[in-house]
Amino acid sequence: MDYIIELIKYVILGVIQGITEIFPVSSSGHLVLFSTLFMGGENIKDTLPLFLMITNMGSFIALLIYYFTDVKSLVSDSFLYVFSKEKRTNSQVQENFNYVVKLVIAVIPIGIAGLLIKDVLPTNLLSVGISLCITGILLSLVFMLRHKKFALDVTWKNAGIIGLFQMFAVFPGISRSGITLVGGLSQKIEIKKVMRFSFLSYLLVSIPVSALGLYDAINSPGAIHIPGFILAFIFSFIFSYLTINIMHKFVTVKNLIWFAIYAFIIGSLSITLYFT
Repeated sequence: MDYIIELIKYVILGVIQGITEIFPVSSSGHLVLFSTLFMGGENIKDTLPLFLMITNMGSFIALLIYYFTDVKSLVSDSFLYVFSKEKRTNSQVQENFNYVVKLVIAVIPIGIAGLLIKDVLPTNLLSVGISLCITGILLSLVFMLRHKKFALDVTWKNAGIIGLFQMFAVFPGISRSGITLVGGLSQKIEIKKVMRFSFLSYLLVSIPVSALGLYDAINSPGAIHIPGFILAFIFSFIFSYLTINIMHKFVTVKNLIWFAIYAFIIGSLSITLYFT
């Protein structure tokens, strides 16, 4: 019975990852909180980074399937732009190539930040709670701009600014999708375009992260609960795919306030648990 309960915990963590990776409420912050609750805080610092990588891989595959048409078009047109002189004059090929370069620009800051400070990032409930409340504040600020017109496309300047915003998502509790929305919407980019840019940039940065997670999992079989990690990966994939469909159909600037309120609540819970 204890073994079944343990597996159920991993299933729940996979579901939490899948939902919170897509919604702007920080998957890493939620996994720190619920891993601490479920596992009693033991070995969290040692196992959580690997668990995040494995469950992120589930979200990565879900988003890759959802955006497969976009990804295929961007990759093929970029390839043609680089290797075919005749195709470089094609406006669609040029536009897609430029979009890929913008994505690269946007992920460079978070990649550098992750490499520089990944080993010293705080993973306790207090830091996570504070970061979740910051996420709530940022989403509230965007909500206050709800009456403005959001109609612009992503420019080179926008990509750089979004990248600087996204850099802070290395801190558990700062939502990557949330802070990307904040960065994009603050520049009056239409929310669906910001979401597309956000999740495509996530795919780009997740390729090395997923590869590293798979490598670590293969080379550390004794350090992880293999059946639990597999279940968490599967449920992360399922719920990421379900949630991205919901996100694109129903999320608008006006209802970001509900995510802000939720981030405040879960952040306050994390801070309260830290002191109890």
